[in-house]
Amino acid sequence: MSKIKPGTKVPDFSLPMTGGGTWSLKEAAGKNLVIYFYPRDMTSGCTRESQDFRDLAATFRRAGTQIVGVSRDSVASHDKFAAKESLPFPLLADSDEKVCKLFDVIKPKSLYGRKYLGVERSTFLLDAAGRLKQEWRKVKVPGHAEEVLEAAQRL
Repeated sequence: MSKIKPGTKVPDFSLPMTGGGTWSLKEAAGKNLVIYFYPRDMTSGCTRESQDFRDLAATFRRAGTQIVGVSRDSVASHDKFAAKESLPFPLLADSDEKVCKLFDVIKPKSLYGRKYLGVERSTFLLDAAGRLKQEWRKVKVPGHAEEVLEAAQRL
């Protein structure tokens, strides 16, 4: 799969989701969609980001926008995280990195001098026709969900 660029239609994909079953991009047809990629369940930055999207979920819904979170964690990990944080939207398990690679969010990282490939915190806003309208890369969590909401309300 080639990487998507702003203005282009995102190819359909499906991933295992919290609560069992599979989530497909087709399920968002006719609505705007926020896809946020995050490194790991239960870590401080990822928890804060998910809480911020959770707290604004009703406002996103009123703006005709769905939210999904994606990481490489397992569905079991996602289920625990979603339950602990009362997340009202699905978390998708991309353990084979297919969708992460489609959105080009797997990047070289370093922790305590150790180099590895990990998920770069990134968010993508798709319009009701499934076209990528805006992307945020190297996201800093404070104020981010509000910024994405403002962009969604402008669509």
